[in-house]
Amino acid sequence: MFKRSTEPVGGFRTSPLRKVHDWAAWSLVRGDFVDPDGEQFTRTFVQSPGAVGVVALRDGDDRRVVLVRQYRPTLHAMTLEIPAGMRDQEGEDPLVTAKRELREEVGLEADHWLRLGLQISAVGITDSTVEIFLARSLREVPHDRHGPEERHMTIEELPFARAIEMVIDGDIQDAKTVTGLLLTERLLRGS
Repeated sequence: MFKRSTEPVGGFRTSPLRKVHDWAAWSLVRGDFVDPDGEQFTRTFVQSPGAVGVVALRDGDDRRVVLVRQYRPTLHAMTLEIPAGMRDQEGEDPLVTAKRELREEVGLEADHWLRLGLQISAVGITDSTVEIFLARSLREVPHDRHGPEERHMTIEELPFARAIEMVIDGDIQDAKTVTGLLLTERLLRGS
């Protein structure tokens, strides 16, 4: 989650945000702001607890990456993504959330974890962030999917190089997945 302050930033000032509407883990909030020239303006956006994404990489010569193909109502389309989930349990460490999501969505646990970075999802409409992790030394475990999208998702394993090609070709477009795969590629090139 992005840490928010009411301290001036770059000459801009803000007042505390007001909740307009709450639903599930999100809130619609409105804030009043003053620019460096003294002009006042109001903005409304979605406040989110954030999410996690996991690049699950199998060891071996072709370094297969575990992805999920799932229905996304916002797009009314199937998307190919890294396993991910909301940070909807207050105070839970992002790594704990990542481990739970990997187990729930694809039935895997990992012996080795590395935080790859933080992505700001859609800065113009939400404060939502995604903490992205790399999981290695994977092993199968029972999993329990939640909700209609997860129950109908499929698990796809691709050679890591093929997944990178799909990013470059525009076949993988989900932002957290693109970020996670490219950060992993950079890490692997250095090793």
